[in-house]
Order: sequence, then structure tokens, then C-alpha cells
Amino acid sequence: MNAKAIYLTQTGLDELKREYNELTNVRRPEVVIQLSDAREQGDLSENGAYTAAREELAFIDGRIEELEMLIKQAVVIEDHHGDKLVSLGSEITVKIKGKEEIYHLVGEWEANPMEKKISHESPLGKALMGKSVGDEVAVEAPAGKMIYTIVSIG
Repeated sequence: MNAKAIYLTQTGLDELKREYNELTNVRRPEVVIQLSDAREQGDLSENGAYTAAREELAFIDGRIEELEMLIKQAVVIEDHHGDKLVSLGSEITVKIKGKEEIYHLVGEWEANPMEKKISHESPLGKALMGKSVGDEVAVEAPAGKMIYTIVSIG
């Protein structure tokens, strides 16, 4: 098993724990009952409800195992308000092509580009790490080289 640290904000860790509790205490017991009910219907080879419940249980068990690993290896990153350098947990305002964008630098498991949460392992995240206000970073993108200027670090 890979013992690599999983970097998460406290909010991200809380969300994983909420999902874990939901799966172990609600969803899994429900599916076990569905499986038992379907098994009592007789011929399992032609029982779609049994097959579906068995597949859902396998998926849930796999996700529970994954969540246990994530939670065990989680390292909570602190919000870095007032820091002078970009680090995990920083909220960074950058200017690109005259437009300002705000990103939150998070661990890879919590990254969500739609919410402007970027991984410290992404090309932009790597470029921003350790930089300060006023620094420019260049990132290769499908549309070509993009230049980001750090406006603020919160």
C-alpha cells in the first residue's frame, strides 16, 4: 500500500468522513437488506435485483476501503491567510490576460477546477508554489503559454 500523504483542507477531510459515515451507516446496511430480500426471491441466475444489489455492494465496499485509506493518510493543510508565499491552503488571486481569477491551492484529492480548487501537483499549482505577490509564472496550456501574475495571497 502506498503510504503517500494525502493533503486535504479541514473541509475536504470533513466531507470524506461524512461520505464514509453515510456509506457505512446508511447505504451499506440498506443494500445488504436489498441483497437479502433479492436472495429470498429464488433463482439467483435470473434475478436482476440480486445482481444489481451485489454490484452496488461491491462498489460501496470498494469506496469504503478507498475512503479509509484516504482518511488514514490525510494530512490537514491549514489556511494560510497573511502568508507571504504561496503554499498548500493558500487562496491566490492572479491576473491573466487582464482578468483576475481567484484559486485555492489544495491537495490532489480535493482539486476541482470548476470550483477553482487547483492541485499543488497541477502545472499551475506547481508554478505558483513558493511564489510571492508580484511574481509572474508561465504555464504551458493547450492554448499556448499562459502568464499569470500573482496579485494577492490570502
